[in-house]
Parts: sequence; structure tokens; C-alpha cells
Amino acid sequence: MSAASGSRRSVEEQLARVLDAVRPLPAETRAVRDAAHRTLAAAATAAHDIPLFDNSAMDGFAVRAADVASASAENPVELRVVADLPAGVSDDPPLAAGEAARIMTGSPAPTAADAIVPFEDTAGGLADSLGDVRVLRAPASAGAFIRRRGADLRAGDAVVHAGERLGAFQLSAAVAAGVDDVTVTRAPRVAVISTGSELLAPGEAATRGRIPDSNGPLLELLVADADAEVVLAARVADDAEAVRTVTATAVERGADVIVFTGGVSAGAYEPVRGAFDGRGQVEFASVAMQPGKPQAFGVLDSSTLVFGLPGNPVSVAVSFEVFVRPALLALQGRTEIHRPRASFTADAAWTTPPGRRQYLPAVVDLANRTVRPATAGGSGSHLAGGLARAHAFAIVPAEVEAVAVGDAIDVMLVE
Repeated sequence: MSAASGSRRSVEEQLARVLDAVRPLPAETRAVRDAAHRTLAAAATAAHDIPLFDNSAMDGFAVRAADVASASAENPVELRVVADLPAGVSDDPPLAAGEAARIMTGSPAPTAADAIVPFEDTAGGLADSLGDVRVLRAPASAGAFIRRRGADLRAGDAVVHAGERLGAFQLSAAVAAGVDDVTVTRAPRVAVISTGSELLAPGEAATRGRIPDSNGPLLELLVADADAEVVLAARVADDAEAVRTVTATAVERGADVIVFTGGVSAGAYEPVRGAFDGRGQVEFASVAMQPGKPQAFGVLDSSTLVFGLPGNPVSVAVSFEVFVRPALLALQGRTEIHRPRASFTADAAWTTPPGRRQYLPAVVDLANRTVRPATAGGSGSHLAGGLARAHAFAIVPAEVEAVAVGDAIDVMLVE
């Protein structure tokens, strides 16, 4: 089916149709080290406290704060060193009045100690301090330089919440909290299919009328960046039957999502439209955005989501970010499915398309909070070279006729 002739759907309306069709993928239990980049379906809870025990934040001496309260460079306090506590020991030596334990960073603090004196605040340093030590500066307070057990997390606390991605920081925190297994959603399986009789495989020599298929590699990396798995990457000619055949192959390989590029407009050779239009599963719509006006989306009987994106590379990149990526993250149950946005100041002027929201490949200066087009050639959807310099999309509302230097611009950050 197709959207009503002559009508344009808003970006929000098209995205709502996409997300309404998304059903989160099944969950599975994995060892935490094997679950990197997955989305948690249930919170990962701490098996033990962090820190696990009171420990020293400095190389120095564990002391009783009252013993050294009067210490100064002019009036040092001498203590007898009765124990040595390198990292990894479990000793808990008693400390009587006037006694101290030499201690290294991370070592368990003696129960009898209530402060750590860094070696910099003592005379002689650490090397010759196993007999006695002179303290030249009193600790600021009781508890100084002692990391208390459970100050970061307590056993049973959520380390990583459901809906969050298990990235490097989150995985590290989970391991530190003694988490062994996590419940995560399965990675979406995606088929990436470029259509066009003009397309060449990467590495093939370009000739008149033939161009490299840059959309395929572009989408493969974007899919991976969205923590999904490419199960099929293919190119097909401008032939509706070829589209139907590759669709069947993608379904056989268990694809949760099929992403086509090209073949969705109203021209004479539009194989995706030819394969699906009128069959009631995939809808073809005109969306009030530039680039990316022609869009296709639907759900097959296999529950596979089908996206049909325009064929020009910038259109593909924009359409993926606006529609496909949010769907892939929603399939994973991700709490946050949109790229971060921020307001920047335009430091160049550019034109905008009438009546359509513009997504312009852009370069941002984070220090100065400025944004400018990534290419001097304008906002043409065919300007693939400009993507190499872009790390953001400047988003200009449909009612804005032109951007002037100094205008506040909403920017989607993609790097």
C-alpha cells in the first residue's frame, strides 16, 4: 500500500508507525564476559559490596588518628611499625597506642586504624620504615584516606539497569560487583540489501554508468554500531523478482529486519516498490524530510520488519539514523533509543528545502559549540564524500527558510 497521493507524513508520524510494529526480542542468559554490547532484560545486581572491605586509598601508614593529631613538621610524632600490609593480604593486625602498620593502596585497612597517613606526610618514606616512622602532618580527620566497605555499592544494588547497554564501563562494574551471569536480549539479525543494476562490488573498477555500492558497507557498519548482527549482505539488480527472492533468503536466515536501499521511489525501475507495493505488507510513504523523502516500511508474515530507504548515500545514512537505528535499539529493549542532541551555533550560512525538515551532514566544534555543513556542495543526498567529514547532523525545522550565521541549531551527534 502507499500513503495518500500528494500527502507528506511527518518524521514523527513515520517513526511512530515503525516503533508501533517493534516487539522486543527474546532474552537469554549469558556469562557477563560474553554479553558485551548486549542490552539487559533484567537488572544486574551486585553479589557483594564495592569496596569489598575497608581499604587504603594511599601508600602510607595505617594509624590511630588520635595518636598523630598533634603531628607537624616542627613537632613530628614517632610511631612503631608493627605490621606490613602489601596488596592481597588478609591480615588484620591489632594496633596499640603509638603503633602503625605500613600499608599499600588497596590493602585492607586494619580494624584498629581510623586513618591513613600518606608516605609523603612522613619522614624517610616507605623504604626504611619497617621499624618506626615519623609523622610530619596530622590527618585531616578520622577516616582520612580509608575507602569504606560498600561506599560505592551494596550487595543487592542494581549495577546495570534493565534497558541499559552492557558497554565497557558497565561490564567492568558488573565484574567488580561479582556478577557472573546476566539476562540480555538477543542481538537483532539484519539483512542489508542494496538494489540497483548500476552497482559494483567494492573493488570492482568503476565505468561509465556503473558506481560502487557504498550503501552496503555503510549499512553494515551502522548495523554493527547499533549492536545488531548482519546475517545477509547482498546486491540485486533492478528486478522485482530478485527482490522477492532475496527477501525469502533473508527470512530463511532468521532476519528480524531487512533493510533495502534504492528502489522505493516512483520511477520506472523501482524493484522494492515492484516487489511489495499493493501486497498489503509494506507501505510506501512520502516523509517531510530532506534527504530521505521516499520511505517504505512494513512487517512480513514472518514478523520480519522491512525498511526501504532511498538509494543516495546521505539519504541512507539519515534514514538509518532517524528510523532504522531506533527500531534496532527498541528491538533490544533499550531504554534510550535516540542519538544525543544538543544546541550549537551556526558558523556558516546554508539553504534549506521548503516545507521539509533538513538533516544536514555537519561538522561540529565541541569547544566553541559551533556547527557548519560537512561539505561546501550543499545538502545534496548524493554527496557521499561529505560523509567522511561529518560527525553530526544539523536538524533544521521545515518552517525555517534559511540558516544564518549565529542561528541556534539542533544537532544530532553520531560520533
